[in-house]
Amino acid sequence: MPASALDALRLDGAYAAALPELAVPWQAQPPTEPSLLALDEPLALELGLDPDALRSEAGLALLTGTALPDGATPVAMAYAGHQFGAYTPLLGDGRALLLGELRDRDGGIRDLHLKGSGRTPFARGGDGLAAVGPMLREHLVSTAMHALGIPTTRSLAVVGTGRHVARDEWLPGAVLARVASSHLRVGTVQLARSTGDVALLRRLVDHAIARHAPDAAAAERPALALLDHVVAVQARLVAQWMLVGFVHGVMNTDNTTLSGETIDYGPCAFMEAYDPATTFSSIDAQGRYRYGNQPGIAQWNLCRLAEALLPLIDDDQGRAIELATASIEAFAPQQRAAWVLGMRTKLGLAGERVDDEAVAALADDLVRLMTASRADLTGTMRSLGAAARGDAAPLRRHLASTDGWEAWTARWLALEPDAAAADAANPAYVPRNHLVEEAFAAATAGDLAPFERLLAVVRDPFVERPGLERYATRGPDEDFRAYTTYCGT
Repeated sequence: MPASALDALRLDGAYAAALPELAVPWQAQPPTEPSLLALDEPLALELGLDPDALRSEAGLALLTGTALPDGATPVAMAYAGHQFGAYTPLLGDGRALLLGELRDRDGGIRDLHLKGSGRTPFARGGDGLAAVGPMLREHLVSTAMHALGIPTTRSLAVVGTGRHVARDEWLPGAVLARVASSHLRVGTVQLARSTGDVALLRRLVDHAIARHAPDAAAAERPALALLDHVVAVQARLVAQWMLVGFVHGVMNTDNTTLSGETIDYGPCAFMEAYDPATTFSSIDAQGRYRYGNQPGIAQWNLCRLAEALLPLIDDDQGRAIELATASIEAFAPQQRAAWVLGMRTKLGLAGERVDDEAVAALADDLVRLMTASRADLTGTMRSLGAAARGDAAPLRRHLASTDGWEAWTARWLALEPDAAAADAANPAYVPRNHLVEEAFAAATAGDLAPFERLLAVVRDPFVERPGLERYATRGPDEDFRAYTTYCGT
């Protein structure tokens, strides 16, 4: 790497060194004419990186993996996974590379990882490349999720490659540089277990514990403690998805992280009209990963993790199954409790003056009202602050078509909700589907302005600003179930 402000950057290869059986050394495909399309400057600063240096020739070389610090060992990570319920024994990063781990300003370890960097041995016939639209989607939606306070991998940058990729048509190509606390997945553990090498499985578990659950190392059964940790973080994560109407679209076990971070923003979208059956993914014909099924699927994925960990939980398989089952059974109550706590905050009822049972009843009844009226989830929840201040007109517009909304509102107002707290918990802006498509169509044609405007809006989702009314308004198509998203491969 040429001398620059990036000279001090160090990319460790801890994963590659600890688990060489689960990684293949590989190099990124060089872009023909790199150009920076998006850069998360606050994230760059968190990582101790100079945004101006990242815009330089050396910075673009780093962000595309074509010129790395001395000692960096980029690898394609290997993993297995259940995809739509069917087990695939070997998946892996078919178009992605882990460049290495870096230390952020606070001393934390972060993965620097590429997507769209070219074919690897795991490409399975794919070209290993990515188009501008899907990479900007990941940048936009992961930025929005972070701003909403939801654990997520984050996009540091999107770099245009100067080449076109073949999909249904020829599209401009791009590489995404993303950051995560790790890219360890349930599928990573599944692959290690499938080898029959218990020592490899133990090394992987030790690595995961060191990264994500250090207290588990001192537990009587560290693997069980790790499972308990992953159950807890996934319960909280999925509750947060449900609270904002996020539909992941492809909740395979290889897209379920041990860190509890959202990963892989392919066919994802935010639900507008409230409907538990909502699915957007073009490849989810049966609705397996529909909005209302996400908690159940998360628990199913965690069952697969528990199965993979059994040899390390207890030498007696029966006892191991008993302990793992108890851990998995804790998911549903933990997810429910996290959702009720989130709804307490969104209803402006924080504190102990209203008990959990009353909050849960109010929340469940509001969900029934929104379902019956196919109300706009984001708009309905945002209108609660105004209603708490005495202006029920916005709430009426969302729920007036459903009998019982006035009685529900009276019950809620009798509890004296805090309007400011409700505003602080309910976003005015999420990446609405029609605006996302508008922005990506323009970006694909070379105009980044609509994307940049939308990105600026979702970076600050809780503060309403004049002139941004269209960003807070439901899309023109009333049947949002017809909206379709794609993986981009």
